Amino acid sequence: MESCSFFPLSSPANLSNLHHFPLKNGIQITPSPISRRLFSFPRAEASYYSSPFSYENFVQFAVNETGIHTHLKPSPLQEKFRRFTSTDGKSELRMQSFDSPKIRLLRSLSIDRGDEMQVLDLAIFPRSQFDLPIFCGNFFTTPAMNIVVLDLNPLHDVISRRDYKEKYYRHLIPLWLKYADLLPWGGKITTESLNFFSPIVIWSKFTPSSEKQHALYSAFKDYLKAWLLLMDRVTEETCNNSSLEFNLEAQHRYLTWRAEKEPGHHLLKKLLGETLSKEVIRGFLFNGVDSLGSKTLVDYFPEYRCDDGTTNQKRSIVGKSFETRPWDASGEFIGKF
Repeated sequence: MESCSFFPLSSPANLSNLHHFPLKNGIQITPSPISRRLFSFPRAEASYYSSPFSYENFVQFAVNETGIHTHLKPSPLQEKFRRFTSTDGKSELRMQSFDSPKIRLLRSLSIDRGDEMQVLDLAIFPRSQFDLPIFCGNFFTTPAMNIVVLDLNPLHDVISRRDYKEKYYRHLIPLWLKYADLLPWGGKITTESLNFFSPIVIWSKFTPSSEKQHALYSAFKDYLKAWLLLMDRVTEETCNNSSLEFNLEAQHRYLTWRAEKEPGHHLLKKLLGETLSKEVIRGFLFNGVDSLGSKTLVDYFPEYRCDDGTTNQKRSIVGKSFETRPWDASGEFIGKF
C-alpha cells in the first residue's frame, strides 16, 4: 500500500473473526437537522451483506459533519455511481457523492463482503479556487489485518514548499502525535508515493482489535474536523487569480497519478470486471482526471516513459522506499532520497 486510496491485490479468504469488533454499536452520531433532512444512506438489501462491522458510520459522520460546515448537495455522479454488486454476487459496492461551494467533490466508496472484507475509500477534493489539502481516508479490514491511511494529502509539495507546510500542517503536528503510538508507521512506501503524503499522515498496519478500531474512528473524526476548520478559514482572496491555474494543475497531477497507479485497480477489476472498474476509477474515485486537464502521466512524471513511447507499469521507478517514518516529531523531513 503506497497511496491514499488502496485495496490489496486480492481479497483474503477464511475471514471469520470480524464479529469481535464492537465498533458499530456504541458510537452515536448526531446529524444536524439540515443533513438529516437532505441525506439518506443506502443500506445493503441482500442478507449476505449484513456484516457486524462496517465503515458506514465513518461515512455517516463525514457527511453529517461536513453538512454542518457547508451546504452540501448530492453530486450529479450519484445518478450513475450509487451501488454495484460484484460479478460473483458476494460483494456490494456502495457509493455516495456530494459537492458544495468550496468542495468540488466529497465521495465515498464502501465495499462490503460480509465477514470476509470491509473497505472504505473516502476523499474530499476542494475546488480549484482554494489551495486546501485533499482529505483522504482509506481503510481495509479483514479479521487478520487492518491497513489504513488517513491524511490531508498536500496539494503542493510539502518538502520543497515550506510555506505550504507551515500554512496547513505545522499546527496539526500535535494531532498526529496523539495517535502515533496507537497507529504506528506501517512500513515501506515508495519515493513517488511520498510526494502525496503530508507530515501528519497516519499509514499503519495492525491486527484488528476493539482498541485499534476505536482509535481509528477517533482519528478519522479528528482529522476530518481539522480539514473542515481549514475549509472554513480559507477564502478565495487567499488564493489569487494567478494561483488558480497552479492549483488546478496540482489537483490534476494528483488525480492522474492516482488514476494510473492506483493499487485498487486489481481488486476492483476482480470484483467488477475491467470495463466497469475503469469507469469507477476514472469517473468516480478520481473524477476530474479527464476534465480538469489534458496532461498525461508521463507529462507529469517523465521517468515513466518507456523508450517505445509506452508508459511503464511499475509502481516505482526510483526504487527507493521508506521503512520508517521520514518525518520527525516536529514535522521536519528527515528521509533521504
